[in-house]
Amino acid sequence: MHKYAIGVVGASGYSGIELCRVLAAHPGVDVRFVASDRWEGVTVRAKTGIGGSVGGLSYVPHAQAVGAAHGCAAVLLATPAEASLELAPQLLERGVKVIDLSGAFRLADGSAYPRHYGFEHRHPALLAHAVYGLPEIEDRKAIAAARLVANPGCYPTAAALALVPLLRAGLLADEAIVVDAASGVSGAGRQASEAYSFCEVADDVRPYKVLRHQHTPEIAQSLARGAGKPVRVTFTPHLLPIKRGILSTASARLAPGARAAALAETLRAAYRDEPLVEVLDAPEQVAIARVAGTARASVAVAVAEAGFDPGRVVVVSAIDNLLKGAASQAVQNLNLVLGLPERMALEPAPGVSP
Repeated sequence: MHKYAIGVVGASGYSGIELCRVLAAHPGVDVRFVASDRWEGVTVRAKTGIGGSVGGLSYVPHAQAVGAAHGCAAVLLATPAEASLELAPQLLERGVKVIDLSGAFRLADGSAYPRHYGFEHRHPALLAHAVYGLPEIEDRKAIAAARLVANPGCYPTAAALALVPLLRAGLLADEAIVVDAASGVSGAGRQASEAYSFCEVADDVRPYKVLRHQHTPEIAQSLARGAGKPVRVTFTPHLLPIKRGILSTASARLAPGARAAALAETLRAAYRDEPLVEVLDAPEQVAIARVAGTARASVAVAVAEAGFDPGRVVVVSAIDNLLKGAASQAVQNLNLVLGLPERMALEPAPGVSP
């Protein structure tokens, strides 16, 4: 079997480690290099325990990544948005396809970056060429033909998988949607700060970045594409005292004249041929433990036909933030870009780290 040469930049972060772990067992790729400033010169095996040829690679600094990518078909960037903004154009100029796990190319409107990401977008022309990589609800042919894939954020993935099929079917009223979601601590990355230390996080749940989280415009963008019109959305993230996983609860209202039973029917029809998304019978069945360590998502919907708020729709979804919310989704997109079977190396479950 022909193997495509690839590289991973930002390979010492949680998502980067997961990429290396999944790719180490991928029969269709040959990982030529891994880049990390913090672990320069050390082998992947020494830092992560990953075996095989990937485990034998030594990390090169980010400054050498573009040169190391010579001859590669694609490079995955598990880097902060500012770093991706610097590296992606250089790789693209050399004919290397890019799967970017940061938010650097997710938003179609370049003017939104100063407010939501804190920097001016220096390559706004690339935003028109970047393809949003959520295969289950986006155009797979467009992803496969892309030179630059913007891998979705973890919270937007959970929200979009739950809501987009219902919006496309016109089943939700033209009212604001409220998304409350909770994530494990790994969603914050490898931050050595007091706020994410064990004593601060353990036995506690708290909201953060209320009404100012950088994923909010991405969620709104995905929902608007699904609905074919702007969608008002309020997103509130919460920090859970666990390592990984996201549980997202979206609240909306049934569209006038829509059948309550059509909600579950629509989700099942949308994901009938999508093995990585399971539609469950009731929201109470959706749980982080069900998807942690896997490339899968779970989703379920309920609607109040009577009671205190008739017509209220609640859609609950769960993903592993490091896999379906980052690394496994990036490999899913990589497979499409390289013309490989989409779920190659993603089934059975990739495993858990950390």
